[in-house]
Amino acid sequence: MNPLTILIVIACYFALLFLISYLAGRKADNAGFFSGNRSSNWLLVAMSTIGAAISGVTFVSVPGMVATSGWAYMQMVLGFTVGQIIIAYVLIPLYYKLNLTSIYQYLQQRFGMNTYKSGAWLFFVSKMLGASVRLFVVGEVLQLLVFGPLGIPFWVNAIFTVLIVYLCTFKGGVKSLIWTDLLKTCCLILSVALCIYFVLRAGVNIDGWTSSDMTRTFFFDNPKEGTYFWKQFLAGVFLVIATTGLDQDLMQRTLSCKNPRESQKNLIVGALMQIVVIGLFLFLGFLLYSYANQTGVALVSADGAPLKGDDVFPFLATGNYFPVIVGILFIIGFIAAAYSAAGSALTALTTSFTVDILNKEKDANLTKVRTIVHIGMAVLMAVCIYVIHILNNDSVIQTVYKVASYTYGPLLGMFCFGIFTKRQVRDRWIPLVVILAPVITWIIDVNSAVWFNGYVFSHERLILNALLTFMGMVCLLKGSVKTKQG
Repeated sequence: MNPLTILIVIACYFALLFLISYLAGRKADNAGFFSGNRSSNWLLVAMSTIGAAISGVTFVSVPGMVATSGWAYMQMVLGFTVGQIIIAYVLIPLYYKLNLTSIYQYLQQRFGMNTYKSGAWLFFVSKMLGASVRLFVVGEVLQLLVFGPLGIPFWVNAIFTVLIVYLCTFKGGVKSLIWTDLLKTCCLILSVALCIYFVLRAGVNIDGWTSSDMTRTFFFDNPKEGTYFWKQFLAGVFLVIATTGLDQDLMQRTLSCKNPRESQKNLIVGALMQIVVIGLFLFLGFLLYSYANQTGVALVSADGAPLKGDDVFPFLATGNYFPVIVGILFIIGFIAAAYSAAGSALTALTTSFTVDILNKEKDANLTKVRTIVHIGMAVLMAVCIYVIHILNNDSVIQTVYKVASYTYGPLLGMFCFGIFTKRQVRDRWIPLVVILAPVITWIIDVNSAVWFNGYVFSHERLILNALLTFMGMVCLLKGSVKTKQG
């Protein structure tokens, strides 16, 4: 595909996106920006959340992982479903009962200001790093396919990428996001489904696909491996509780539903839909590798190096191996996934920084403050993207992701302590706990193979992190004083 074709496809997609964003958010006030006026349709929220939960990284990574780990990721997705049910029946009633704009306000009501600020800053660091890395991946693809061939430098690309996200969210916030993400979800699912159709039409032989190593789903044989079922499943349960139920980004749209009952329906239906969508991605990955194996297509880069799993889908989709429509569908689906997650993250960062860190929820100039913060978050995100580009190598990107994942452990530990106990703690020492818990987790993580007879931590490090935070709070108990909340 040539850069001009890709640019036209992107321009047409964003023209439609801006139109929907304008129509949905033109009358939005501050309540509409932060919480969608608590009037969103639960089914629309469930469908839009699929687009927000699946980033551009997921779009290219999930099909690419089947060559090395089969469909092991589905074990974690099953854990996600259980986690969503726990969120629906444990956290959602609590959030609605307290009528929260930001979910971290619970920590203030339950423990005090220091715990509250700790939770807000944990979210801020995690979401900014995670969103920046995801947008960086988008920028790299756009640089390869569009900006690079046109001679445009990456810093222009970074500004363009963030500007698009800002324009889609600056007016309506959550109110706009739900409708624009609905479009993105439809484009995402349609693009993957049609890619599967056209790859099958290319003559891929799928006889015996259910017995292939690339479609193996359950792994019960080696507890030390990262693909072991219970490690993946339990990690999925706790990951989704932490990264969805304790994440202002995804909870913000969920809490825009009219009442707890509708929010619960949204979460459960969304979880079931996610199983189907991830299943499509995994099946597509199997088809792409099978196509390459059966036709002799060499999965190597221009310099002859083997392609990384993340590069296989874009390489085949845009490399004239299939009808041009497959490349167009890939661009639409990739852009839809990437910008959906980024727009949601930018809105949540604006909300949390305004409400939690600046404490401006009841400010007389709230609209002005919110606008300035939204611009500031967009600028900071663009800077982060460019810095990641300058430092770009696999170890830097993986480090950023791991640092971001560590921040959710203390959040999970604090919320669990608040919900499952009635005890108060010495609030002023909580910041020390949320620093020490990730540090100790990291020390155990890097030495686990030596200390635990070859055991290697994967996503379950989040569970360890949360447990250490919980234990730290136990050490800070304040007599037998009980709270009104929790």
